[in-house]
Amino acid sequence: MQTITILGSTGSIGVSTLDVIARHPERYRVFALTAHARVEELAQQCKQFRPQVAVVGSAGAAQALSRLLREQGVATAVEYGPQALCAVASAAACDTVMAAIVGAAGLEPSLAAARAGKKLLLANKEALVMSGQLFMDAVAENHATLLPIDSEHNAIFQCLPQSFARAPEQHGVAKIVLTASGGPFLRREVATLESVTPEEAVAHPNWVMGRKISVDSATMMNKGLEVIEAHWLFGAAADRIEVLIHPQSVIHSMVSYVDGSLLAQLGNPDMRTPIAHALAYPERIASGVGPLDLAKIGQLDFLAPDFQRFPCLKLAYDALEEGGSAAAILNAANEVAVQAFLDRAIGFRMIDQLIHRVMDRLPARAVSGLDDLLEQDREARQLANTCITS
Repeated sequence: MQTITILGSTGSIGVSTLDVIARHPERYRVFALTAHARVEELAQQCKQFRPQVAVVGSAGAAQALSRLLREQGVATAVEYGPQALCAVASAAACDTVMAAIVGAAGLEPSLAAARAGKKLLLANKEALVMSGQLFMDAVAENHATLLPIDSEHNAIFQCLPQSFARAPEQHGVAKIVLTASGGPFLRREVATLESVTPEEAVAHPNWVMGRKISVDSATMMNKGLEVIEAHWLFGAAADRIEVLIHPQSVIHSMVSYVDGSLLAQLGNPDMRTPIAHALAYPERIASGVGPLDLAKIGQLDFLAPDFQRFPCLKLAYDALEEGGSAAAILNAANEVAVQAFLDRAIGFRMIDQLIHRVMDRLPARAVSGLDDLLEQDREARQLANTCITS
């Protein structure tokens, strides 16, 4: 039986993970659940899954959660803060960690799990985008198992040979093809994007996701971060990673081989599929997702991305090419910009402009350790906030 820590259990990935786990109580047991501030949702999860530990973001949230658990007769221990997140991610009693905290906040606990040699199911793309080689070195040096949860990277993983070792040229891989839905504004007039509201931006046509990642999908920064993530996961250079818009979100990604073969992974757009795949790997288990009916779908469409419509995608490619801390700067500026947009402090088209300004003004540096990385992240956020208020 696997014991599992879920970092970010009240988010969409965390909820889907618990749904899969609940279908297989003979295989999985929850060791720890974490959430930042959704105390009531976390209390309900603790009541159902009875973890040993629950972690929240603040002392106040910890007090509120402890009170709710006492009222429900649940004996789960309650901790709070970043150190507690790292502790449950690296605990000896835990075999597997689902890393599903959104944004840079997920970096340190994900890295702690890697350094503890865990089976790490990575749904937090920002952790790998920010830390790159540092993260992959931690996985290799501590014999951790890293399995991607993003539907695109999980699809690529499924289309690669099992012996694949981050060396595409040694396995006949010509190109990795990341598919993208194009988000809610794929066919909207570019000139009207200035007036996009937060409500429109978070209304994804295919996937049910959190607000931040939904905005990233609308700008296609989400796909840009996935390009960087694919580089680190699979060892592919930027010119071997292609993005292809596929509005139906049925083909989740593809691998092109030098012999002309193109392998694709297909399925209904439901995150329980990649979650179940990673939880049981190398076996297969039921995920709760229904079979794909291609006859009902009828046709599949594809088109190349337009950088005028999606400038954030181009910024991500630029950051990957630049190297060093450029991706961390990109990610930090994007997180600040997206939150400002959701708070109605800036317009939708200001997101990419703000990121571009921060990347221009803050030179990327070589990264020698986590402290360097966090310092660049802090500087980029400070500059982005200054640009918003100036």
